[in-house]
Amino acid sequence: MANEQNLIPFNERTESEHRAIAVAGGKASGESRRARKTLKEELLLLLSEGDTQQNVSVALIQKALDGDTKAFEVLRDTIGEKPTEKIMVADVDPSIIGEVERMVNGDDEETSG
Repeated sequence: MANEQNLIPFNERTESEHRAIAVAGGKASGESRRARKTLKEELLLLLSEGDTQQNVSVALIQKALDGDTKAFEVLRDTIGEKPTEKIMVADVDPSIIGEVERMVNGDDEETSG
């Protein structure tokens, strides 16, 4: 774990230090991107050879049949049957949040007064 006394906040670093950090981050990002691209190309090549893709599909189906729910989810999502995820966003008056918290915690002011 890092010793917090040795850490220098980013806003206290010089412009040249900012640049050096950005360059190092860019190089690491490019290296990671190239590695992912190479892995993807190798996997696509292997899947295109012979019956590899069919064998992988059969193995995935077998795992799902054996009760592996993650394998089932991969199959479901791959064939386009993934259920839509809905998220509700609403503006709420901050005073209502406090009222709801009191109700949840059982601290109803109106009945205790």
